[in-house]
Amino acid sequence: MAQARKSPAHPLFGASRVPLYLQLAEVLRRHVGRGRWPAGATLPSIEALMAEFQVARVTVRQAVALLAREGLLSPQRGRGTFVTRAEEARHRLKVETTLADLVEMYRGDVPELLTIAESDTAPTLTERDGMAAPAYFQMRRVHSRHGERYCVITIHIDLRIFRLAPERFRHEVILPVLVAIPGLEIARARQTLEISRADPEVAGLLGIPVNEPIAEVRRVLCDPAGTVIYLAEVTYRGDYVHLDMDLRP
Repeated sequence: MAQARKSPAHPLFGASRVPLYLQLAEVLRRHVGRGRWPAGATLPSIEALMAEFQVARVTVRQAVALLAREGLLSPQRGRGTFVTRAEEARHRLKVETTLADLVEMYRGDVPELLTIAESDTAPTLTERDGMAAPAYFQMRRVHSRHGERYCVITIHIDLRIFRLAPERFRHEVILPVLVAIPGLEIARARQTLEISRADPEVAGLLGIPVNEPIAEVRRVLCDPAGTVIYLAEVTYRGDYVHLDMDLRP
C-alpha cells in the first residue's frame, strides 16, 4: 500500500534542530510585535493557523501555550485566543552608531559577573584593530536588563588603564567607567556585527534554545597612539537587537 505523501514544510521553517513549535511561536511573536495582531485582537483559529503555516494541530497548540505562559496570548474556551499585550519595547536594544550613544545606552544595565581573570596575554588582534598593549585584564560576564539576561560579553582592557579604577571596572558596566577616566582620550572606536546562532554554552547562559538567532558584536577602542585599550566580544540575544539607521541621500 502506497504511503501518503508528506506535505511540504512551510518556507518559514528551514532545516533546523529547533523544535517546530518553538519556531512557530517566534513567528507568531514577531507578528504580534509588528502589529499584525495588536493587543486585544483575536488570533485566527487553530485550523486557520494550521493551514497558513502548514503545521499540525499539536504544533499550533504548543506554540500558543508557550506564548500564553509568557503572557502574550490568552486562550479562552469557546471564544478564541486573544492578544493580551503588545510585545514589550524592552526587548529592543538599539545598535548605536556613536560611542556617546552606546555609553548612554549601557548606563541602566545591571551586570551579572560570571568570571574574572587577569591575563598578560594580548587578545587576538588584526592589523585593522591596532597595536596591542603590553598586557590586558580580561573579564567574561553576563549583562541583564529588568532581570532578564540579554548578552554575554568578553572584555579585554589595557592593564595600565584597569589599574586606575579596578573596583569600578569589576563591579560596574565597563564603557561608562572607561570614558569617565580623567585624561584618557579615545581616538578611534569601531564595531562589527554578525548574525549567528547560539551554541549550547551561550544558550545556557542567556536562557534561549540552542541554534536561536544571536548577534555577535566585536567592539574595539584605540588611544591616539593606535593602541587597543579596550576590546569586547559581545553575544546578544537576537530578540534584543534593533538596527535603526539613517540613510543619507
